[in-house]
Amino acid sequence: MEALGFKLQQEAVLQTLTEDVLKTSEIEGEKLDKEQVRSSLARRLGMDIAGLKPADRDVEGIVEMMLDATRNYEQPLTAERLFGWHAALFPTGRSGIARIKVGTWRNDRTGPMQVVSGPMGRERVHFEAPEALRLNHEMNLFLEWFNRQAPMDPVLKAALSHLWFVTLHPFDDGNGRIARAIADMALARSENSAQRFYSMSAQIRLERTPYYDILEQTQKGTMDVTPWMEWFLACLGRAIDGAQVTLASILEKARFWESLAGKPINERQRLALNRLLDGFVGKLTTSKWAALAKCSQDTAYRDILNLVETGVLVRGPEGGRSSSYKLAELP
Repeated sequence: MEALGFKLQQEAVLQTLTEDVLKTSEIEGEKLDKEQVRSSLARRLGMDIAGLKPADRDVEGIVEMMLDATRNYEQPLTAERLFGWHAALFPTGRSGIARIKVGTWRNDRTGPMQVVSGPMGRERVHFEAPEALRLNHEMNLFLEWFNRQAPMDPVLKAALSHLWFVTLHPFDDGNGRIARAIADMALARSENSAQRFYSMSAQIRLERTPYYDILEQTQKGTMDVTPWMEWFLACLGRAIDGAQVTLASILEKARFWESLAGKPINERQRLALNRLLDGFVGKLTTSKWAALAKCSQDTAYRDILNLVETGVLVRGPEGGRSSSYKLAELP
């Protein structure tokens, strides 16, 4: 990644963070709009990307939390900071249609905090969290441990902090997403870098069933956390291995622009080619090019014709006004 240069590194970070935000929400059954997530991240990272889409408050909130965890990883984790993350996740004070306590620990007024599945009347309790009266003391212990400079491998600390926080389950909702953000924060500390080229949440999403299974086994078992630690570390290894797949498009883009070195490419052409490289949906026509580049159809046609003549684009089998174009295969 270092060999790609700053601009492509930024794109790789944007792509990784987009996956992280989308997948940590999908683990909890919540599907966010990818373009909103990408736009929100790009704005906050100061990246100049065409066609930025306005983001909803819930998207802005989780993006804010994830960036704070990974960009400001050196700052202490405090109760106030966690309250801010929680408030960002639930800007309306509701989880679905239910009103929840936001920006403060749960109080169990409606009963014990349980993780439950199954139809009403035949529910299965997977886990019951410690009672709310213990939370102030338990969270103080957790935060003091997390911030302490202790002789523990920081990657192991990431695994243990995830388990410890999600077992305390201190909020009415959002505990899983915040636990994964805390683990990401610990991983950033382990690397001493805010740049991330792999997504732990994306890998956990792929392994969601074994993830919940190992959490349940550990939380219902003894104080031996070895199986959880082994699973987390193996999952992390698979996340790093999988980064090559996630970043393939970035590497392909670098190779593409390298192949065009020395060829005269104007800004309109560069913009449209980057959109094609980013996974343009549908067929590229002269009218779509004109809309992308904000130019006339005559100018769009000249831009396209120039790229066809230089072998960058190839014309589809259609003829006349319905002609479409795609990127030529790299040699």
